Parts: sequence; C-alpha cells; structure tokens
Amino acid sequence: MKLEALLKELEYSLDAGSVQTEITGLVYDSRKVEPGSLFVCLTGFQTDGHDYIPAAVTAGAAAVVVEREVAVPNGVTVIRVENSRYALALLAAAWFDHPARKMCVIGLTGTKGKTTTAHMIKAILEAAGHTVGMIGTVGAVIGDKLLKTRNTTPESYELHALFDKMAKEGCTHVVMEASSQGFKLHRTAGILFDVGVFLNLSPDHIGAGEHADFDEYLQCKSMLFAQCRQGLVNTDDQHWQAVTSGAHCPLSSVSMTHRADYTATDIVEERRAGFLGSRFTLKGRLTGQLLLNMPGRFNVENALAALAAADMVGVELPAIAEGLKQVRVKGRTQVLDTPDHYTMLIDYAHNAVSMENLLHMLRSYKPGRLICVFGGGGNRARARRWDMGEISGKYADLTVLTMDNPRDEEVDAINEDIKIGLAKHSGKYVTITDRGDAIRWVMDTAMPGDIIALIGKGHEEYQEIRGVKHFFSEEQVVQKHLLGKK
Repeated sequence: MKLEALLKELEYSLDAGSVQTEITGLVYDSRKVEPGSLFVCLTGFQTDGHDYIPAAVTAGAAAVVVEREVAVPNGVTVIRVENSRYALALLAAAWFDHPARKMCVIGLTGTKGKTTTAHMIKAILEAAGHTVGMIGTVGAVIGDKLLKTRNTTPESYELHALFDKMAKEGCTHVVMEASSQGFKLHRTAGILFDVGVFLNLSPDHIGAGEHADFDEYLQCKSMLFAQCRQGLVNTDDQHWQAVTSGAHCPLSSVSMTHRADYTATDIVEERRAGFLGSRFTLKGRLTGQLLLNMPGRFNVENALAALAAADMVGVELPAIAEGLKQVRVKGRTQVLDTPDHYTMLIDYAHNAVSMENLLHMLRSYKPGRLICVFGGGGNRARARRWDMGEISGKYADLTVLTMDNPRDEEVDAINEDIKIGLAKHSGKYVTITDRGDAIRWVMDTAMPGDIIALIGKGHEEYQEIRGVKHFFSEEQVVQKHLLGKK
C-alpha cells in the first residue's frame, strides 16, 4: 500500500522522503518492525518512541511518523504530525480499510455499568438476529469466542484489527466500552459511533498515569459526543449537562425519576428458584412490561440505557424484551444454578460503594439470611478493607472472610483489617482462608431462603499470590461441588 493512501484523512508535513513510499506494515513497537514498515513514534508515560527510531530503521522501517524533527538516513520517509497517538488511530483505520464504517457501532462511557450495559445490548441485538461483536473490560467477544485485550478500550491499532476481524466474521453490530483513557489517548479517534451512550460519572481513575483531576476526567468522557451520530444520556446523573455541553449530535434521554424519552417505573423484585430479577414498566417512545434477568434497581437503570440504544438502531420491542429476559453477565450479579432452597451469585464489587449498592439491593429480596463471602486485595489501601468490612457488617447476617488476590501480603493480615470494619456493626463472621473451601462451606450450610453473595472476584478466573496468577474459577468450584467432586 502506498503511504499516500494511509495519509488521506491526516494532517501532516513531509519532512523527508516521499508519500509514494510502499508500506508493508503498520507498527508502533520497534521490536515488531519488518522491512517496509511504517513506524509510529508514540510518547508514553515511561518511554518515548522517538528514542527507538534507530532500531526501527535498522530493522527496515520505510517511514516513520514523528511529533518533532528527527534525523534519519536518506531513503527513510518522515511524516510529522501534531499528535502521533491521534495519527496512529487514523492510520490504523485506513490500514484496515475503515472496518468500523462497515458495521453499526455503539459506544458506552461512564464510571459504572459499562460492562453490564454492553452485555445487555449484545443480548438484545442477538435476540433480533444480528451477529454482534463486543469490546470491553472482559476482552473482545466475537460470537462465542473471547479474545483477551490489555485495556478496556484497546490501543487504536488493536481496536481496528478487532473491527476488521469482526467485519470479516460477519458481525453487523459492535458494542464497545469507550473508556476515559481511550479518549484521552486518542484510541477511538476517527470512529463515528452510530450511538454514543453516557451512563454516569463519579470520581475515579484520578491520579498518576490516569487523569489529573475530575475536570479532565469529565472532559475526556464528553469527547464521545463529538464523534457520534446520535447521543443517549442518563439525565438522572448530575453531570449529564456538563458532559454533553459540546455535543455535535442530537440527544435522547433515559431516566428512572422524571420524564424522558425512555423511563422505567413500577420496579418489582422477582425471586424464584434459579432466578433473581426485576420486572418494570417502560414508558416514553416505547411502552410495555419487561422482565430483566438481573436483580436490582441499578441493573434496571442499565437495562433502560441498553433498550434505548437498541431502539435507536432499529430493534423492535419483542427482541428487546427477549434479550433482557435472557441476558446474563459473567461476574456481574451473576446468579448461579444451585439447589432451589437458596440463591447464590457472583459479583465483581471490590470497593465499599459497589459493595453497599449490591448488599442493599439484595436486602430488598428479603433473604432468610444474607451471607457475604469476600476478602481484600493485597497491596491496596487498608482503608478500603476497613470500609468493606463495615459495609458487610452492616448488611450481611454472616460474613465469611476468605482470600481474594493477596498479592504480596498475608491473607490473615488482610482479614484482620476487614475485622476492624466488621466490629463497627458487631458483624458476625467466620474465617475460611481457602476460597474454594469457603464456597463449599456456605453451600453445605445454606438454609432455606438464604442469598449467598460471592464478592470481589467477578469475572476473574485467577488468584494473584506473590506475583503468580493461579487459576481459580468460583463458577467451577460451585459446579464441581454440586456434582460431588472436590
């Protein structure tokens, strides 16, 4: 491919060489350079790609993309741009022949709920007969295949490579989590989302290597509405107007509390054998009674955003209803198949706020006992453990202290910190250090009506101990114990 073809949508200056240079590959890691490659110099938090130009040239790079003047041997083309990360995104889109333009792409941003809402949209679209790709926290999903990714929103080259793979495998729609870091680092630059969805905003990801302050965090979230055809906003969030102030697209709204384009009312918790969910009334552009296969008001809020986004891309109500009835999200209020006399679920809650939201919600289902199984993460602030212990002591009838990811700390020391929080509400607890043993114990001692929450691991299938990740699946522990295997 001629370099000129890759540069069509990019503003640049030609410092050396020719745009007629033949390009055989696009890379931003000098170790992957092969003869004929275009090497893009990215400036990172710890390294500067410009320092690796000599290595790239030695390996055969035909051209380099830079942000400043550099010296290169004759014959090497130099393209100078204002921001090489932004350039990489546009170059990657061109390299893969703009695959995102061949599919309907829905982007989700927000502090909480992105993963759950993405799964809900995927379930709805599949119920409508579409082939759907999904990119987010759990990785990239194409059909029933899961591909691991390094970030919630992958680097732009990997992102467009995934789009290309999805398009070639017949995907008509893509649902992706668009993180604030993804916007800040221009990973999504050049993508025109068919629908951009804003869920909520609260202080998070602020600090070294992330966002300087809350204003920057908000600003990065708002970038979604400068690159979508239609916007969807949760007007119950206090920041929605600030996030959408620079929107370049028409906006639709969802709300659980006031008049909007899509509203949910009359929420009723529904519990039966193997099912913990919610029934609600939908009003606005769509009307009807819907059943959600996930518990809690916050999941109804996620479902409202999901169904609205689906409606905005042409999905009809019967498919929306079927998708919400069937959806299951691994590690997010995931109800497991267990004996009828008790209910067990897995949830990723790993801080006091998310834990309180979960346990407060589970209380509304009037359990015989609410049992909370969790541990604390090692190499993390001790205050987080105290706070989580306090929340469990406040809401749970019994806490089972166990192992999470102890990393470089001792599990017993972590659990002693949790006990400090438990003591504030005189919370009843037992300690079973091995997480598998803890799960088997609560299953064996469960009483009629109990709800058991396995908290903290969620979709993770490992335990990190002294720098080593050991395979561990809560779901497998439960399944094997029910089959009588240990």
